[in-house]
Amino acid sequence: MKSRSKRYKSDLERSTTSEPVSIEEGVGQLKKLQGAKFDETVEVAIRTGIDAKQANQAIRGSYSLPHGIGKSVRVIAFCEGDDAKAATEAGAIEAGGEELAKRIEGGWLDFDVAIAHPAMMRFVGKLGRVLGPQGKMPAPKSGTVTPDVATAVAEFVAGKIEFRNDKDGIIHAPMGKKSFDDSKLCENLNAFIDHIVSMKPTGTKGVFMKSVFIKSTMSPSVQLAVSH
Repeated sequence: MKSRSKRYKSDLERSTTSEPVSIEEGVGQLKKLQGAKFDETVEVAIRTGIDAKQANQAIRGSYSLPHGIGKSVRVIAFCEGDDAKAATEAGAIEAGGEELAKRIEGGWLDFDVAIAHPAMMRFVGKLGRVLGPQGKMPAPKSGTVTPDVATAVAEFVAGKIEFRNDKDGIIHAPMGKKSFDDSKLCENLNAFIDHIVSMKPTGTKGVFMKSVFIKSTMSPSVQLAVSH
């Protein structure tokens, strides 16, 4: 069994509540926990009622949070010529075509998001086994395969997030830093939850949003009362 630190155990005792709390109360509780000495990322976990085995119920996309995530995002771009120049100017740390794909095949994965021009998918398509498990494979649904590569690069560098449900129908996503003002974290959470609700698949039966929890990188979780 994994050993927990004294700080975590103390936070667990302080965060225990018998009932879910509002987003505002939840953020307030999270801020009061000791946590770690660094500026932790605040994360949300939304358990949905989808059948994750059904392809037509999958939830995947990208979203620009009102206040970003407070993190420097390393973005690469699969494109060439003028598009590559524009992508680099927009903030991409690397831009290229076949050579960039070969570099990744060789094991280089020092980036967070990959954007691809549709014409580059003949190279990128071969990287599925490498980028898929990392959650970095470009896809039209997440806005990472687009002819307007420079705009996509700029959005993700500024804090646009990608999300997708896991095999249990749970969606995990960063909501900002613990140092954010309470109001900014609440606005990010409210906006993202509303966005997920708007994506409810038509084939989903019963309760769609079963539970919502927030936590910081090193803290216990706090359950939110969400009326959706």
